[in-house]
Amino acid sequence: MWRVISSGSWTFHSGTSRGSADLTQWNVEEVLRMPEKKALNATAASLLGFLHDRPMSGWDLVETAQITIGQFWSLTPSQVYRELAAMAEDGLVERGEKGPRERQPYTITDAGRAAFEEWTTREPGPETIRYPLLLTLSFGRHIPPDLLAAHLRRHRDIHVTRLADLEALAGGDADPYTAATLDFGLAYERAVLDWFDTLPGRIPGL
Repeated sequence: MWRVISSGSWTFHSGTSRGSADLTQWNVEEVLRMPEKKALNATAASLLGFLHDRPMSGWDLVETAQITIGQFWSLTPSQVYRELAAMAEDGLVERGEKGPRERQPYTITDAGRAAFEEWTTREPGPETIRYPLLLTLSFGRHIPPDLLAAHLRRHRDIHVTRLADLEALAGGDADPYTAATLDFGLAYERAVLDWFDTLPGRIPGL
């Protein structure tokens, strides 16, 4: 069992027949000074996920993220570079030599792979919906009909474009995980457009 033997240390006593011989002693102050292991956030984890494939610069990671996960996970260039700097300091990635255009590649380390693996064991949690158009629409009774109709038409056009972009990516040689993610995007955009098509006759001005 553990017991305090002084104000500055802990001692473990064995329960063997030889008595309560001290096995080890740790200084509490040193333990308290040990930094806590930081939990990997989802944005950092996504960057480590991309780095599993190959070393990439911050610019490469921004571009890859925008193409592959940008439709469902917002990620800005400033976030990418901030997370890379933090992960380099924590030993999860290593900086390489700067190349053309001063782009510096990053390589995932064994510690980075372990941190990513630990992140994958966590429950992802429920999705968070923040849809500005729906917030505006919920107060539609206080908005001039022509203005609200213009908002709705503009957003419908946005989803038409998104669906076309996703359809252009479909049917490629993506791995099954990327393909399944793409299928969700296609289904989502089609469902949203179906919803827009129910609005004429319900919303004045459409």
